[in-house]
Amino acid sequence: MHHAFEFFLFAAAGSGQPSGLIQFVPFAIILAIFYFLILLPMKRRQKKIQTFQEALKVGDKVIMTSGIYGLITRVTDKSVQLQIADKVRIEVARHAVAGYQGQDPVVTEGGSL
Repeated sequence: MHHAFEFFLFAAAGSGQPSGLIQFVPFAIILAIFYFLILLPMKRRQKKIQTFQEALKVGDKVIMTSGIYGLITRVTDKSVQLQIADKVRIEVARHAVAGYQGQDPVVTEGGSL
């Protein structure tokens, strides 16, 4: 009977330590929180910006991240040409277009996502 008691104490001491899977759970919870609070909204915002910039077309009245207002007169893959005054046109990077005039900007200040 004495040996059975020692066996029970040995088994109880061994089961008191958490398994590797249990130790992983807090780490997984932290990763899930990080994903849903930081990465997922960032990906959604990046997709919104990409969709906006791909939809730019001639005739759109836009504002640049630098604050310049203009009318798009030509669109290429990487740039747009803006008319900013009579007979004044500038070529700017497509990703520097912040939004449409009179609406909230799609791209934040400095062109960041």
